[in-house]
Amino acid sequence: QVQLVESGGGSVQPGGSLRLSCAASGSIFSINLMGWYRQAPGKQRELVVHITSGGSTNYADSVKGRFTISRDNAKNTVALQMNSLKPEDTAVYYCYAQVRYYSGQSTWFQYWGQGTQVTVPS
Repeated sequence: QVQLVESGGGSVQPGGSLRLSCAASGSIFSINLMGWYRQAPGKQRELVVHITSGGSTNYADSVKGRFTISRDNAKNTVALQMNSLKPEDTAVYYCYAQVRYYSGQSTWFQYWGQGTQVTVPS
């Protein structure tokens, strides 16, 4: 099994910054995508950003220029630096990873963290 453990989050005033971190551990041979989704109250979970093992990124339009993802492949970690936070960024943020357990495995398995709350009061 694979575990994703998140840290960071909290409450910050508009315009402030927060940093989220996520570490993957367990039966991991390799990780393809890592990234972050978020879910606000009453809304569907949405992609914030993901990053490939090669460093290619895909940001939601709503966070471009404000959020920055980084990844350490050797440590199986991913971080999200969030700047210029807005009230609409308030949500539970979930880390996820696409994992293979062994070399040559054709299927990628997706895992999620437990979620961490980010609150930006209006």
